[in-house]
Amino acid sequence: MFISIYMLSLFLIIYLRNIKSFFDYPKTKKIYTVSFVVPAYNEGESIEDSIKNIMNIDYQGIVEVIIVNDCSTDNTKEIVESLLDKYSKLKLINNKKNTGSAAGSQNIGLKKAKGELIAVVDADSFPSRDSIKKMVGYFDDLKVGAVTCPILARNKNKFFEKLQAIEYQAISFGRKLLEYVDAIYVTPGPLALYRKKALEEIGGFDEKNLTQDIEATWHLAYNRWKRKMCLATSVTSVVPSRLGEWWVQRRRWNVGGLQCISKYRKSLGKKGMLGLFIIPFFIINLFLGLFGLSIFFYVLIRNIISRLFFTTYTIKAGTPLLTFEEFYITPSFLNYLGIILFLTGLIYVLVILSILKVELWKKENILNIPFYLTIYLILYPFIMVNSIWHFYKGKSVWR
Repeated sequence: MFISIYMLSLFLIIYLRNIKSFFDYPKTKKIYTVSFVVPAYNEGESIEDSIKNIMNIDYQGIVEVIIVNDCSTDNTKEIVESLLDKYSKLKLINNKKNTGSAAGSQNIGLKKAKGELIAVVDADSFPSRDSIKKMVGYFDDLKVGAVTCPILARNKNKFFEKLQAIEYQAISFGRKLLEYVDAIYVTPGPLALYRKKALEEIGGFDEKNLTQDIEATWHLAYNRWKRKMCLATSVTSVVPSRLGEWWVQRRRWNVGGLQCISKYRKSLGKKGMLGLFIIPFFIINLFLGLFGLSIFFYVLIRNIISRLFFTTYTIKAGTPLLTFEEFYITPSFLNYLGIILFLTGLIYVLVILSILKVELWKKENILNIPFYLTIYLILYPFIMVNSIWHFYKGKSVWR
């Protein structure tokens, strides 16, 4: 409860101190040269639309769009080849050997890129037309190494997709607040704009890490590069529509986070906000999730054992198994705690969606928020346990 209220209070103070400039972004007269790098593996369903979307971005400094085909087994290669004559800036690199990760393809594209800035985009993501124009101004500050923007759910038809849409909005809001304390810990793959010099300084993307975007951001923070968040634009990305796909994706994110903690553990307490905030933030979230899950199983097992003994002795004594007293609910500390946390979370999400100008009172929004705060978020500690097991067993598989 203390940590939750502390973080909410911190976020509230940060927002109120920066409320007037929350959606602002720096303007620049300089035209930066930008190279897009798009890793692609079996992206036949989306690659054509993704390329057309990038080509439609309103920024005259785009010099090339590099598609790195990582030995796709579908028609990805053929689709890109069919567009080469149409778009002179489009380039295709066919890897001779499958790298097994997006990071491998990104590094290959990085070596070929000519631009001052590198825009990394997932093949199933679609940046807004004004995205680059609104993000490049941050690089007038020579200490800025990366800029990100809100990721929004592209598909919001199914119930599970709508819950993720709420989550993505909440994440975007929180990431902007973290910018003000130099604590942005990830510049996600759907759209991240990097200074090429900064990427080269950290040796590109870590191909052994399952979340190379998190690791690259931590590495930039380690080297004292600033990371920024532009809330004035966005990128849409296809979210998992089935629980199994979502589980695998989130497990990969968590395993990658654990890899980052392991790699940078010696920076705890030093190296600026990386060691003073980002790493402790990750560790505390990990601890709270596991602690909460432990309490849940403790109470559940205790009640099962208690009920088992009660039933056994009641049968032997020949007394009723169920009486009217069983229908009374005795409030406990955990009941009150759960209610307070739920109401606090509800208010927080409503405030976020209101600030981001999401239509709150549409049926698909207001009715889904309680499910997001309960059923959806309750799954996370279970994913963390599964992730720790995979990390411990060394199961670091991208796909």
